[in-house]
Formats: sequence, C-alpha cells, structure tokens
Amino acid sequence: MKITIVGCGNMGLVYARAFLRYNIVKPEDLLLVEKNEMRKEELVQLQIGRVVTPSDPAIGASDIIIIAVKPQDFSELAPLLRKVLSPATIVLTIMAGIKISLLENQLQHKSIVRAMPNSPVEIGMGITGFSANKEVSAEQIRKVENLLATTGRTVFFEKEDMLDAVTALSGSGPAYFFYLVKSMIEAGEEMGMDKAVATLLVKQTMLGAFHLVNNANKSLDELIKTVSSKGGTTEAAFGVFNANGVGENLGKGILAAEKRAKELSDSR
Repeated sequence: MKITIVGCGNMGLVYARAFLRYNIVKPEDLLLVEKNEMRKEELVQLQIGRVVTPSDPAIGASDIIIIAVKPQDFSELAPLLRKVLSPATIVLTIMAGIKISLLENQLQHKSIVRAMPNSPVEIGMGITGFSANKEVSAEQIRKVENLLATTGRTVFFEKEDMLDAVTALSGSGPAYFFYLVKSMIEAGEEMGMDKAVATLLVKQTMLGAFHLVNNANKSLDELIKTVSSKGGTTEAAFGVFNANGVGENLGKGILAAEKRAKELSDSR
C-alpha cells in the first residue's frame, strides 16, 4: 500500500507512526507532504517517510491520501493536490468541520472519506467516527477502517451529519473527563489533601470505574446503586449534583458543542 499524509503536525505524525508500527506501509511508500521549509527539514531527520511537496507527481500513485492540515489552510492546498490526484485514490480527511461536499468541489474528486478522531489516538486508545460519500465502495471503507483502527476503535456512520454529534460527544469528550478529574482533585485539596495524593486517588478511581463500566454485567444505574447507600456519603453528593442539575447541564453542554460543530461546518 502507498499512503500520502498531507500536513505533518502532531496528528499527521500520529498516523504515520501507527501505520509503520503495524507494518501497513513501508517508509519508502509513505509520503509526507509539508510546505514549511523548517518543518520539512525536521521530517527528513525523522526518517519515517519520503518528504515531498504538495505538487509532487508521486502523490498520484497513492492508494490513500490523508489530509491533516488546519481547515483554514485547505483552500490554498486544494489546487495543488487537484493536479496530482488519481481518480483511484481515496481521500481521507481528518479536518474538523470540513464537509465531504467541499472536498468534492475543491479537489474535483469522487472518493472522499471524512473522519473525526479524538486526542487519545495519540496513544492508540482513541475512537474515530467516520463517514463516506456514495462513490466509496465497501471494500474501500474496510481499507480506511483498517488504517483508522491502528489508533484505537472506529465507528462508521452512513449519514455524514452524525459527525457533528461525534465531534461533540467523543471529539470534545476527553476534555469533559479532564474537567471532572480536575474538579475532583481540587476538592481533595480543599479537604486538606496533598495534591499528589488527591491526584493518585482520583486517577486510580477513574481507571477502576472505567473497568467496572467495561466489564461488569450491570447497567450504569445499577453500578451507581452499588456505591450508594441510604443516608450515606454518595447519596449526599448526589443530592447536591441533582439539586444543581449537574447531569442535565452536562447534557446541555454536549448539545451546545454539537450546535457549534454544525455552525462551523455550515460556515465553510
């Protein structure tokens, strides 16, 4: 397989290294496209692929091209890629808020897949929602899924519009958990704990709770009940949570994120 990655910032390199780690592509068949001269020199030193310009004809031989540039940089890049793209190549975009239709128009290309990964892909623990236009075959979807699965799990959506919900739920999702963890650690400090001790307690509690959710044969409501007892400490905490609409407001926040994702998509 021959792969081109356009835009070799943090996320682009995450995919490059994952593909090499799983022997999906050889370094000589991995093209890294970068326009910044200083960054190009850095990529050459890394020796993980061939560093080329956006107009290099070798790009046309790629089975898959991954576009990982910032959304605002795509319009400048599109005319250059359009000249070297092969009709048989699959274009996979991980640009936030850029619809498939825009890529079809600006690249004059038919086979487009749009994906929304989240930050834990950096450690192979991410989840990526993705969708494709009608020109992409089932075999091509499986090929893309195999690539995305090198950084975690994947979910395919037939309707591209669902990627706005993916952005709000799993794309932004890690930040929600970071916020909760931060709040719990700060509560520990307020109760007189050393920050390091509070951090250890909260992080291990989060890890253990995840494994219970993932492995216990119980619903979330049942798991909550296993920790709660009438008149106890957990019930006292939930009394405050419910009185202040914590769960309801969390849901509202996620819906606000989805609304913003739609606004950003529609504005481009």
